[in-house]
Amino acid sequence: MNRVVFLLIGVFSLLPLAVLGVYTVAPGWSWPQLIPDELSYRGAIYLTDHALDIGSKLLSSMAYSLCTVMLSLVLCIMPAHHFARCRFTGKRFLEGLLLAPALVPSMTFSMGVHVMFIHAGLADTFPGVVLVLTLFSYPYMLRALVAGFQAVGPEYEQCAANLGASPLRIFLKVELPLLIPAVVAGASIVFLVAFSEYFLVFLIGGGAVDSYTGYLFPFLNSSDRSVGSALTLLFLVVPISLFFVVEYLTTRVYRGRGIY
Repeated sequence: MNRVVFLLIGVFSLLPLAVLGVYTVAPGWSWPQLIPDELSYRGAIYLTDHALDIGSKLLSSMAYSLCTVMLSLVLCIMPAHHFARCRFTGKRFLEGLLLAPALVPSMTFSMGVHVMFIHAGLADTFPGVVLVLTLFSYPYMLRALVAGFQAVGPEYEQCAANLGASPLRIFLKVELPLLIPAVVAGASIVFLVAFSEYFLVFLIGGGAVDSYTGYLFPFLNSSDRSVGSALTLLFLVVPISLFFVVEYLTTRVYRGRGIY
């Protein structure tokens, strides 16, 4: 039964990708045609001819997405530790307040932030894009780290403290290695949100910060389905490849320590 459910989920997940693949080589194909009348390699030719331009946009998107992951990790470590270890009045309210940016649409969220960034001199800058993406996506990292600290428990921290380790040494040598699965889970979601975000990058970056979504969007609105489909499929390569690399490295580290 479970295999049938997973098979159906896999089929429905891959079906849109299959349609994009057909559009890449047959932009004129439409339902109910089973076989395309004409094949076109315009999408592949466009990717080849504009490889440098497309590569620079991908690198820029990867750069601000990775910086967003690092900044959200740094900002969320202490609050996550406090929420997981301490009990205090108003904890639920404060936790819900900090998770609120994930519930607010990016367009509503960004209009007020844009004015603040203009006054602060952060509009149309790379740090401004990283900061606004962090403000929008950090709740995913915070929730993952809180769950990670709760899963690890306070016993390891207390044992290391009793042996005389400093708080920084406890975090770096004891807690952080145990938190790697939570960090990977939170970082994966934050990266995906930042990498696929279009409106916030367009508004705060103002066109001065290159992004792959900004490069892709005009093709999605055009009638050229071949190039748009090819660029969309290329868009999927980066996060999927990154997830496989992270999964491989994480598994290798844990196997080296005899955990897997």
